[in-house]
Amino acid sequence: MKAILDALGLAAENPGACTGPDGWITDPAGGTLVSHNPTTGAPIAAVRQATAHTYDRVVGAAATAFERWRELPAPKRGLVVRDLGQALRQNAEPLGDLVALEMGKIKAEGLGEVQEMIDICDFGVGLSRQLYGLAMHSERPGHRMYEQWHPLGPIGIISAFNFPVAVWSWNAALAAVCGDTMVWKPSSLTPLCAVAVQRICNEVMADHKLTGIFTLVIGSNDDVADRMNRDPRLPLISFTGSTRVGRHVAQTVAQRFGRTILELGGNNGIVVAEDADLALVVRAVLFGAVGTAGQRCTSTRRLIVHETIVDELTERLVRAYRQVPIGDPLQLGTLMGPLVTARAVDDMMAAIEAAKSIGGDLVVGGGRRPDLGPQFVEPAIIRMTEQARIVCEETFAPILYVMPYRDLDEAIALHNAVPQGLSSAIFTTNVRIAERFLSACGSDCGIANVNIGTSGAEIGGAFGGEKETGGGREAGSDSWKAYMRRQTCTINYSSDLPLAQGITFGDGASDHSGGPTPT
Repeated sequence: MKAILDALGLAAENPGACTGPDGWITDPAGGTLVSHNPTTGAPIAAVRQATAHTYDRVVGAAATAFERWRELPAPKRGLVVRDLGQALRQNAEPLGDLVALEMGKIKAEGLGEVQEMIDICDFGVGLSRQLYGLAMHSERPGHRMYEQWHPLGPIGIISAFNFPVAVWSWNAALAAVCGDTMVWKPSSLTPLCAVAVQRICNEVMADHKLTGIFTLVIGSNDDVADRMNRDPRLPLISFTGSTRVGRHVAQTVAQRFGRTILELGGNNGIVVAEDADLALVVRAVLFGAVGTAGQRCTSTRRLIVHETIVDELTERLVRAYRQVPIGDPLQLGTLMGPLVTARAVDDMMAAIEAAKSIGGDLVVGGGRRPDLGPQFVEPAIIRMTEQARIVCEETFAPILYVMPYRDLDEAIALHNAVPQGLSSAIFTTNVRIAERFLSACGSDCGIANVNIGTSGAEIGGAFGGEKETGGGREAGSDSWKAYMRRQTCTINYSSDLPLAQGITFGDGASDHSGGPTPT
């Protein structure tokens, strides 16, 4: 543990706010936040939290930096993001280990999360030369119309524990090339990951003689998160978390006419057709439902299987589940680490009991593993005869509900009959079934896959979902537009002043030709 902290410049107690290379702020009035190892329950290190006063200093620094940063040409901003990606490459192993240590996901997933950060930086570098606007033909002679995009301002990023570094980077890399500065409030469960990333950012900013582009503020909801949501200096809040909290964020930010990017709950289902490759299904479900101990927003939680193969597939999954190595996430060979808190364990046990009380059949797993540590559990598979209320609720734990269906219409109806709409998948070798699932009458999710699972989205495609998932999009495609403001420009290069829609104003008769009115 000490080697990981030393490699990233972390101390026993760390300041929890920063505005740039020399801008670490230790707030004497701020409380101490201790980060605990979910594998053992032991403390790792502490962070001195920010108060409302420190929060104002950090946002003020980001706002001041924005005035200069927005004037730098986008390709020049891309060079800063390029160097951030290179710095992450140099620190990939210790940072990935820290993610595993503090969050509890296995080492391979921790390193994979850092790779996502590197990938989005590479994406951002290319994007810095592709912030395209449209040119339109004007109906008025001698006029030219076009759209352009301008930086939005300092943006707020509120990230969750389950992806303690990657989600920040999805926002930060794109926002930076768009000309925005950012204020980051990480989860209080994973503050050390944020401090480590900020240190890396500080080195990059120092190399470019910059400050205030990437800033950090760790603190309570009252002192930091709620202030961010109400702060008119932050035109955009990107929030990742629960639907319950996301609803509050959306309402609060909307009251001041701010914008939001919401990445909220997921209750992701896989439909398995009668002709599916079951070996492929088992591998996809194992990664999707067991990976990160079921604590991804894209974790597979529902398996909707054709009635002719549901028994066989369940038996295969039970055999696979019984072979899952559970233990220390930093040990090679481990496939599932602990849940992040004791409360998460209690929530899992309560969900299992609720499912059993209405006829659910717990076919494997579902127990606590105190022999491994206080927050270890066995991944569970529960056979359900119907999609009951507990199945429609998202439990952030490795619970997989298996349900049968008779025909594709029933499968799609079952799949869509939950409040969330993030990620979805179907396994089939029939192109007609696959295309139906991807059609407007198929999956209602923001992500729809064929013959791959619900987890493992690439940064090239826009990430996000519909319904109670919030409707936000991050990472690839044209999601960069969320971090900018659109401006429509019209230039009159003639010596006349025709009005749109042929309107005349003043002397003369109406001329609907679109040209100037004769005098």
